[in-house]
Amino acid sequence: MNVIVCVKQIPDPATPGVLNADHTLKREGKLILDESDGYGVEMALQLVDTAGGGDVSLVSMAPNGEVSGMRTALAMGAAKGTLVSDPALQGTDALTTAKVLAAAIKKMGGFDLIIAATESSDGYTGTIPEQLAELLGLPSVTFAKRVAVNGQALTVDRQTEAGYDEITCPLPAVISVTAGVVEPRYPSFKGIMAAKSKPIDTVTAGDLGVAPVGWAGAGQSIVNVAKAEARAAGEVIEDDGEGYAKIVAFLENLKVI
Repeated sequence: MNVIVCVKQIPDPATPGVLNADHTLKREGKLILDESDGYGVEMALQLVDTAGGGDVSLVSMAPNGEVSGMRTALAMGAAKGTLVSDPALQGTDALTTAKVLAAAIKKMGGFDLIIAATESSDGYTGTIPEQLAELLGLPSVTFAKRVAVNGQALTVDRQTEAGYDEITCPLPAVISVTAGVVEPRYPSFKGIMAAKSKPIDTVTAGDLGVAPVGWAGAGQSIVNVAKAEARAAGEVIEDDGEGYAKIVAFLENLKVI
């Protein structure tokens, strides 16, 4: 079984984010593997182990040829990766990102399943997995909490507000997994050393035939960025024996009750 995992490399969340003049997030220097993608990598590795053979491949889009985050996933056990890196991609929106990743996946070929996180921790659009599925003409299952493969059938417990739905669909398919679906393994020293020699193929948007990209292909623009307003001080209600009445009045004023 061959699985492709979409992984995003992001600035370290422990470091305060810096914006470029065009209001995009500055992505210079070392990037790390998005924590949410660790679950997808681990799920892929477990599925391949259960199948008794196959490979886990990575696909990512990042500036400056940065592969540090991908190396972490390779150290976990993934076999190889494809990085799309091109200065022309700066400002690319979610849909065009999906088009770039879809083109890269087509170039990689030979997959049974594509796994992505539900959303990245620096973008939160939560749309790319479904866009990928549409562009590739594949079934899509979102919010996967449990995943199993039986022959050419995929069975997923899809998390919902009321519990979960049991979904079955044919392979190949695209799934997005939720946090906690599995416990990501820590890369071993042996895995870290082996990751240094695992292949990562670097391509550009031009190599993939995707145009326009960047701001030219974006269906959106960032006109302004402002700090969130400070939270106002709350109202303290002291219980003098009639505190409940004050709380009821407060909630009625908010039209909560």
